Amino acid sequence: MKIGVPTEVKNNENRVALTPAGADQLVRDGHRVLVQSGAGVGSGISDEAYRRAGAGIVASAGEAWGEADLVIKVKEPIAQEYAFLRPELTLFTYLHLAADKALTEALVAAGTTAVAYETVQLPDRSLPLLIPMSEIAGRLSVTVGSASLMRSAGGRGVLMGGIAGAPRAKTVVIGGGVAGEHAAANALGLGSQVTVVDISLPRLRELEHRYGGALQTRASSRYDIAEELTGADLVIGSVLIPGAAAPKLVTDEMVAAMKSGSVLVDIAIDQGGCFEGSRPTTHDDPTFAVHDSLYYCVANMPGAVPETATRALTNATLPYVSAIAGKGWQRAASEDPALAKGLNIQGGRITLEAVARAHGL
Repeated sequence: MKIGVPTEVKNNENRVALTPAGADQLVRDGHRVLVQSGAGVGSGISDEAYRRAGAGIVASAGEAWGEADLVIKVKEPIAQEYAFLRPELTLFTYLHLAADKALTEALVAAGTTAVAYETVQLPDRSLPLLIPMSEIAGRLSVTVGSASLMRSAGGRGVLMGGIAGAPRAKTVVIGGGVAGEHAAANALGLGSQVTVVDISLPRLRELEHRYGGALQTRASSRYDIAEELTGADLVIGSVLIPGAAAPKLVTDEMVAAMKSGSVLVDIAIDQGGCFEGSRPTTHDDPTFAVHDSLYYCVANMPGAVPETATRALTNATLPYVSAIAGKGWQRAASEDPALAKGLNIQGGRITLEAVARAHGL
């Protein structure tokens, strides 16, 4: 199979969908890998490294897309890439279609087979291709949140861990999944007070057992979230419903009652965001004001640490890429129910109910 790896075009997206090690494995399995020139530069990977692994280097996005049977990416196609979509193509990438009606309609119109990393789901309901990026986004959320809390960045001017004689910042993490746990762990490491809010009592018990008395937990309800937010300096929104739009758990009214200069980081922005008023931002211009608070809503947070993220992503995706390339989409999916759950669109039809419901299609 011909596998195309185009350069990512989203703002400050420096990740690439395949490492030279991954290319080497695919080439050894008999496939042809076509990497767009410069695709790996942002992740510290040269064209020559891909050549040494047996990949071919093509000059343009049109060649990477147009000559391939399977295109693997990191981020969803944006408008300038819609022209590359076609019926005989299989696209394997993060899609987040519940938050992107224009892309959904473009994929339907093109007849492309679209498989989303974020909805590949194992029998235990874990999301193996989302987990590594959730881990990175969770850790980064506290890094960018603590930086945004500096007065020079528009925040309250508080230090996460405080100092002798001065109080620590209070961090509230909404959603205790993979990203939420990594956010909580990082915030604890910086010395912050941390409260995790989640709808699952078993998950809250698990977190309390793992971290002992270091963090507090609260069962999720509108009342409890509002009460926690009034004293919060940093809020991390990490709510996830696989394939579906994120619920708006933090309302405009709640934010209006928060401390001046508080910071809210919406990790769920790829799925539409879990704060009322959230809208996607970029690494070039990451924050905006809501009342007296600051929102950080960058939609590709792991793109800021591409040398780590690219390798973590390929480690997770390569077995699935190998299966699709070696067997074709239909056989690979028939043999692996987890991969079958990744199918979002095929033959001009939406195949994931959550996406159809999100757009009334």
